Formats: sequence, structure tokens, C-alpha cells
Amino acid sequence: MFTGMLGSDIRSMNTHGKITMPQRRFVVACLSLLALTAGAASGEAAPTPSTSAVTDGQHDFDWEIGTWRSHVRVLAEPLSESPDEWLGFEGTSVVSPLMDGRSNVVEFDVRGPAGRIEALNLRLYEPQADRWSLTFVNLRDGLLAPAVYGGFHDGVGEFYGDDQLDGRPIEVRFRIVRQGPDKARFEQAFSDDGGQTWETNWIVVDKRI
Repeated sequence: MFTGMLGSDIRSMNTHGKITMPQRRFVVACLSLLALTAGAASGEAAPTPSTSAVTDGQHDFDWEIGTWRSHVRVLAEPLSESPDEWLGFEGTSVVSPLMDGRSNVVEFDVRGPAGRIEALNLRLYEPQADRWSLTFVNLRDGLLAPAVYGGFHDGVGEFYGDDQLDGRPIEVRFRIVRQGPDKARFEQAFSDDGGQTWETNWIVVDKRI
């Protein structure tokens, strides 16, 4: 599922206007994937990482491959003094593997009274750090949100990163909890006090189709 879906995305579907360092890494990663694919098609052997660099972490998302029915709740005005208003959406999430599971992409399409959200999420595994980066792409404007980084421990995935909301810096936490082989819960939360307190603003329950 997704991270980087800010409350401001519901109002303006993301306001990032310049290419940040995480975005450059995202673009470079995409180009690298294309280069490796082209090399394989031409018969050239792709570089093989050392055995010590490859860990089981690269299979963290294997369970999610497939098509899911997504039930979404989004807080309309996160980290504000406004009364809580939750917006509802329903649709599908399609998770497809790339490069033998070392990366994957989520195609996300949900609708509700507030409109439609079409997006992609690219997950890339970093074997040297044994962690994943999750980068959200809103198809409404084609802009990238800063990535969050982390992995799974005891069956729960936690990913952290930095972003901005209405011009002020915030921290982002994205959490994934499996609730059986065919159900999972995704939560995003923001903090504007250095991680002392968190406000959840994005809740998705996926059920496998």
C-alpha cells in the first residue's frame, strides 16, 4: 500500500514543486531497473550481488503480490485545529513484483464522495542496508513524495521519513500489519513535534480478491 498520501493531497493532490534528493534517487533507481532489464534482453549478464549482501529482507513483500480490495479512510485536515473529518474511498490495489522480488510496484485506484485517487508506490530493496524505501507517486500531478525507509520486525512493517505539510517540516510514519494471509492494515501518521506524538491520518484495510 501507500505512504506519502498527505492530507494536503486531498485538498490539492500534492504540492511538491521541485525535485528533491529522494526524488533523484527514485529516478536513478528507475533508470537502473530499465538498464538491467535491457541488459538481460540483449543477453548481457547483470551484475550479481555478493551472497553476504543478499538477505531475507528482500522477500518482505512477497505475501502482498496480487490484487486486493481496498477500504480507505483519510483525515481531511491532518495536524490542524479543525474538527476531525474522515473521507472514505474504495477500490483496488494491485501489487506486482519487479526484478525477482527486489522491488515491487503498487497500482492504487480508489473512489469516494470526495473524488478519485490514482497513484503508484514503488518499493525498492537496499541489500547493503537491509531496508526498503517506499516512494509515492500521485498520478494527478505526476510528482513524487519523499520516500520513507524501514522494514519488517516480528511481522510488522515500520517506515519513517521526513516531509512538509503546509510549508512546515513534519515526520512521517507508515505502518503495515498483516492480519492473516488475505488481510492487511496500513496506517500513516504525522508528527510535528519530533516524533513525541503522532496523529494517524490514513487507514487502509486490504482484503485479497
